[in-house]
Amino acid sequence: MFIRAYRGLHRFKGDASLGTWLYRIGVNVCLNKVTARRLVTRSIAEQRLVSRAESPSDLVLREERTEQVRAAIARLPRKQRATLILRMYHELSHDQIASILGSSVGAVKANFFHALNNLKKLLGTV
Repeated sequence: MFIRAYRGLHRFKGDASLGTWLYRIGVNVCLNKVTARRLVTRSIAEQRLVSRAESPSDLVLREERTEQVRAAIARLPRKQRATLILRMYHELSHDQIASILGSSVGAVKANFFHALNNLKKLLGTV
């Protein structure tokens, strides 16, 4: 990501803050990775970091549900996926997301709304 930022520094216009510009580069890199590789796998180390109090059946159910959610998020349209990830996982405001994605706050709110509805449909929770 930093190499991309360095190479693209001459294109930085200063319309947004440097932090927002760098964040956008990071979002683009992540979206490209998700598009190229649909399923995200967990490392063995992550799989071993589970609560000892959790029963094996609860663990399996939780892991299956986690994979279902990840797969459903990967199937969302690009802007909806980016908006959902930035809002839910990075806890950014609608204004910050609009700045990062280069869209209006209204478009971000609409994308978030549609992302949640599409996610519900994909997961069969409607």
